[in-house]
Amino acid sequence: MSQLDIDRLSVEFRVRGQVIRAVDELSYSLSSGQTLVLLGESGSGKSVSALAVMGLLETPPAVITGGEIRFDGTDLLALSRKQARSFRGRRISMIFQDALSALNPVLSVGFQIAEMMRVHEGLSKADSRQRAIELMERVRIPAAAKRFGDYPHEFSGGMRQRIMIAMALALSPDFLIADEPTTALDVTVQAQIVALLGELRQETSMGMVLITHDLGLAADVADRIAVMYAGRIVEAAPAADLYRAPAHPYTAGLLASIPRASRKGHALLPIKGSPPSLAAVPSGCAFHPRCPMSTERCSIERPELRTLSDGRTSACHYAEEVSNALA
Repeated sequence: MSQLDIDRLSVEFRVRGQVIRAVDELSYSLSSGQTLVLLGESGSGKSVSALAVMGLLETPPAVITGGEIRFDGTDLLALSRKQARSFRGRRISMIFQDALSALNPVLSVGFQIAEMMRVHEGLSKADSRQRAIELMERVRIPAAAKRFGDYPHEFSGGMRQRIMIAMALALSPDFLIADEPTTALDVTVQAQIVALLGELRQETSMGMVLITHDLGLAADVADRIAVMYAGRIVEAAPAADLYRAPAHPYTAGLLASIPRASRKGHALLPIKGSPPSLAAVPSGCAFHPRCPMSTERCSIERPELRTLSDGRTSACHYAEEVSNALA
């Protein structure tokens, strides 16, 4: 069983004299066969953390200022570029948020999938073509052999996302990072993509990190959920426990904002205000300007992520009170 460990990972962007702390001491662990969901609003650092794991951040302006990314005990940040390539795609793979921009528009989709096997496994052109067609069939691309030579723009959004999944699975990775794989897809296609990822995870026993801001999607697939705000994890818990009784006001606010049939005719309950600029994160708890439970302590003292009596973690001074009130 393989293990991915992220330990106090921090990432900054240094742009025009500003320091933007996009990821702030992020830690989590994931084993083969498990699904971790990183949940939070746009700009909370979810995608940046994934790109850091994959070694795909542009440096500069991005700088990894601290922490470790370990795969079965190997620190990926200590590897040379050549050594890192042996992990990327083969051991850890990624599905990107926008399939149309992630795929090369001037190369056929079949060529792009087959290239993975030719470069990393040394397969011949004929063998890599056959393997690519098998992968296209596996992700349910109709008439895969005939569509091998088609280009990305000739596929629908849902079909392009399936092509991305086929590319990510080409080298049978131990872990898959899926960065908002259902963005811009209609509800029916979203359900198909989520079901497909679930089936593939069960077939291959791979671990999966799913990045999303969709609470319904997270509930469907997660074993464990980590909620991010302003670059930090503010709560992490088994999915059932987190939905039953969140232990951070931000998580509670996200859950309260979900539209419900029982509130038909009533206004939605959004979280007040906007996420902070990562170039000027508020003092103390970054969420305190938007928090209905904020006290003077919250504006002064930054809460550390700590383990509660039930085993979950929360970065709130009043985590027990929040959880008990909502249980």
